Amino acid sequence: MTARFEPKSVERDLIAAIRRAARQEQFLEVVSAEEARARFARHIDLSPLPPAVVNLSEALGRVLAHDVSAPIDVPPFDRANVDGFALRSADTAGASDIARRRFPLNGEVIVCGHAPALEVSPGSATTIATGGMVPRGADAVVMIEHTELLDGDGEPVIDLRRTVAPGQFISYAGSDIARGEVVLRRKTRLSSREIGMLAACGVATVEVVRKPKVAVLSTGDELVAPGGTLGPARVYDSNGAIIAAAVTEAGGEPIPFGAFPDDEVALELAMRTALDVCDIVVLSGGTSKGAGDLSHRIVAKLGEILVHGVALKPGKPLCLAVIGGKPLAVLPGFPTSAIFTFHAFVAPVIRARAGLAPEAARTIEADVPVRIASELGRKEFVLVALVAGEEGPVAFPTAKGSGSVTSFSQADGFLEIDALASALDAGARARVTLIGQTAALPDLVVVGSHCIALDVVLGALAERGFSARTIAVGSMGGVAAAERGECDLAPTHLVDPASGVYNAHLLREGLALVKGWQRMQGFVHRADDARFAGRDAAGALEAALADGECLMVNRNAGSGTRVLIDRLLAGVRPAGYSNQPRSHNAVAAAVAQGRADWGIAIESVARLYGLGFLPIAPEDYDFLLVESRRHRPAVEAFLAALRDPGVRDSIRALGMRPADA
Repeated sequence: MTARFEPKSVERDLIAAIRRAARQEQFLEVVSAEEARARFARHIDLSPLPPAVVNLSEALGRVLAHDVSAPIDVPPFDRANVDGFALRSADTAGASDIARRRFPLNGEVIVCGHAPALEVSPGSATTIATGGMVPRGADAVVMIEHTELLDGDGEPVIDLRRTVAPGQFISYAGSDIARGEVVLRRKTRLSSREIGMLAACGVATVEVVRKPKVAVLSTGDELVAPGGTLGPARVYDSNGAIIAAAVTEAGGEPIPFGAFPDDEVALELAMRTALDVCDIVVLSGGTSKGAGDLSHRIVAKLGEILVHGVALKPGKPLCLAVIGGKPLAVLPGFPTSAIFTFHAFVAPVIRARAGLAPEAARTIEADVPVRIASELGRKEFVLVALVAGEEGPVAFPTAKGSGSVTSFSQADGFLEIDALASALDAGARARVTLIGQTAALPDLVVVGSHCIALDVVLGALAERGFSARTIAVGSMGGVAAAERGECDLAPTHLVDPASGVYNAHLLREGLALVKGWQRMQGFVHRADDARFAGRDAAGALEAALADGECLMVNRNAGSGTRVLIDRLLAGVRPAGYSNQPRSHNAVAAAVAQGRADWGIAIESVARLYGLGFLPIAPEDYDFLLVESRRHRPAVEAFLAALRDPGVRDSIRALGMRPADA
């Protein structure tokens, strides 16, 4: 039923809602990232939280609230460092291989955990094990290897071949830790080493800075809890899981509240509850200018908004506030924007309240191989993947946007583009801030077109202990990367218009062609679409082009499939031509969901989405190999995997035909 059949009042409400959405509410004031941090810091408490007593078993990663002094000596007694014999060093004077000294053994063996009963008198020795308590009278221990056990008149004796110095092979009481000594200082973060020290002192519980409790809420009508069933236009709540894990990494204790629809009453109640029981509140979603975004309105009702709008990309819709002295952040809804702004603005607050030192940024210089356009007026952070180039690290910008779940997790770092710059030119040298604790470059770098069969080959490499980085930039982008020496292999499926042969025309000096597999390209459509019933691919294409209501979904420029599409269309630009996603999966999803009626994709993906498939032609998916890298272990392993019978069988199972080995 359309709006014209609704009652007039409902129709007026609908029109009003449309106008609100079109008008949108503006941000309060867009400020720089530096100003946003300064405002936030001025209004919140950044001192460590009060201490809490925890068992030693729960203290890993926590921060000491006070100095810890040793209640005992460690070791608590003089102990032997070797298996041997305890004796008086003065009795060994002059002992050598030719002038041995003989010692009768006392009638006990000292082992760990048992105090000695007999004194070592002059001229005698007592058998002692490593860690045993040195008996009264002894001031040294001789190694068993430097003695010879004999039987003297029915009593055991030893002959000593070396002179022993006083204190030899003895750890004296308090030589490791002295009673009353400060063994650990406040603000120390406890690792396994520090916990070992505390255990050695007999400390069973310790006072640490209390972890800040951080409420994690997600908002949006579109959200479904992981494990639920997705309806049309719905997505899983990935932000809740991402932010909760990031809270733990930052030193906090996440308190998940779940996802809430755009219901102002329910969301306000949840926020009030979170503020009652937690130290910090973090929401994701509901910060932008859309009509459905309401988090900031609730925050304004409950407390003071300090920042709503930051001159950052990604992250402009960030909202920072303080309510009853407690910090509250409303992060953008898109995953990459949410996690980026969390690390930039919220994680430092959690670390400070947990007593942790600020996290030091680690940077490297890298070459940027492609031009990166930027928006004037906003400082832009561009996530990049690092690969080894001929003259040092190369930073490839990730092709995914702020709505991507994987952008942050698959990036090695990010670079900054100044707010006054409209682009970063290709070939520029940039400072890359690293993400995570390591910046190990992958063993193998693959840049170009992606295929699900490639995952099979890379999986075989992973089983052999090799790491791989794949950067999907399309066939032409891969060719360019191979020519610049920025990858090991460039997957491609580009046909030579003159000869009809795939990929051979791409060879240049320093590049070799490695055959991969054939896969079938075809016309994909919904299986129940009567317009294409009983037709072959050519007939289906003709029917689609003749129907002005039939909507296509294209592919991105530079991809091998786009080259094929343009050949098939021969200059025609049908409806939907400008819709140009970057993968076969995106084409299949658009058709399956009814956002388009037809497209060109490979057979295995059409099968995955339950689509009708009309074959057009097989294409060769091959690899350009940078010859200078051929003998790298990971490259050799990749080439071997291509010939592996098990890998080839797995590729066939996907509906593709491996090239002859």
